[in-house]
Amino acid sequence: MKILYNSVFLEHDTGMHPENRKRLEECGDLPETTIENGEKYLTLVHTEDYIDRVKEACREGLHLDADTVTSERSYEAAIYAVGATVMASKTNDFALVRPPGHHAYPSRSSGFCIFNNIAIATQKLISEGKKVLIFDFDAHLGDGTVKFFYDSDRVLYWSLHQFPAFPGGGYADEIGEGKGKGYTINVPLPPGSGDEIYMNAVDRFMPLAEQFGPDVVAVSAGFDAHQHDLLLDLRVSLNTYYRLGKLLGSTFSTVFATLEGGYNVQFFPKCLFNFIDGINGEEMRFKEQTTDSRIIAIDEFELRMYELEKALSPYWNL
Repeated sequence: MKILYNSVFLEHDTGMHPENRKRLEECGDLPETTIENGEKYLTLVHTEDYIDRVKEACREGLHLDADTVTSERSYEAAIYAVGATVMASKTNDFALVRPPGHHAYPSRSSGFCIFNNIAIATQKLISEGKKVLIFDFDAHLGDGTVKFFYDSDRVLYWSLHQFPAFPGGGYADEIGEGKGKGYTINVPLPPGSGDEIYMNAVDRFMPLAEQFGPDVVAVSAGFDAHQHDLLLDLRVSLNTYYRLGKLLGSTFSTVFATLEGGYNVQFFPKCLFNFIDGINGEEMRFKEQTTDSRIIAIDEFELRMYELEKALSPYWNL
């Protein structure tokens, strides 16, 4: 897995917003990739009316919603973020993009997200006859993504996220509807969850992901579960992102990723490079002391996992 990056992603100017250009600048002097213009893929997920509203808002540099900032070149950055994610889906690479995407709905923005990069790339793969596992380890629920595929049996959406937290929802009993019932795995992590809870959650449901038998694994890679992230209260260490990458890389042959959250610019690049090193089977670059979970989080986690396993047991061999 290599990084797909272009400086166009710095042109989404959000000022002092938590989702700002420093997130990518702090990753160092990255080689630039020629990125595909993803505008032609937008209607796989988004409505024409919404696309037009985004264009207009970006021309004026207006907010799309209370949390989502735009600037004159935000539309350009956003369509190339889509293009980079589609490219990554073809080459098993990591699209290091902004703006992020997993909170965006077909007809509205949300949570710093303009177009839903991972949903667009996934919908394209579905149209090509593929089954896709979306593994969303951003510590906020990807509410736009899960909503779009909630009734689909061609996508298994698996999310590890803090609960309660923005955007709300994502509880254990939300497992899909219609023919998609059983194809949404929401793992709501209590605040104060550390490395052992996090990897327990991964290890418990990885066999289910394997049962699904995806042709492609699409990763919404957010690094805001790290213990020093600014917006949440999880306690994951740098080491866990390496372990997570290594497990995905050894379990599945076709994995690509696109960037979502991660807002501590000192630690985000270390999380990112550890994850990619894990995927590639290389030595872990950055080490950190393993974290423990708060006692109250351990008890709450076990209760939530009991509820989730009970909800999923009619559909999978757990």
